Amino acid sequence: MEVGLKGAFVRILLVPLMALSLSGCVVATVADAAVDVVTLPVKAASGAVDLMTTSQEEADRNAGREMRKQAERDRKAAKKAAKEARKRDD
Repeated sequence: MEVGLKGAFVRILLVPLMALSLSGCVVATVADAAVDVVTLPVKAASGAVDLMTTSQEEADRNAGREMRKQAERDRKAAKKAAKEARKRDD
């Protein structure tokens, strides 16, 4: 019988202690969720601004890409003009 009382005592003592220890986790989770809800509009707005603006690195990359495309167009035009000039000479 003593084992039964000891088990009941352990259950009576451990259940409230476990509940108290878990409540801190719940509070932390709720607090994290509240912070996420508060910061969500700010993150969304900054993401939208980032999408609408061009950084200097992006501008440089786009300018370099456009210069390479223009050089390729010029090279093709010069090649075509040289080919037509050879046709006229023949």
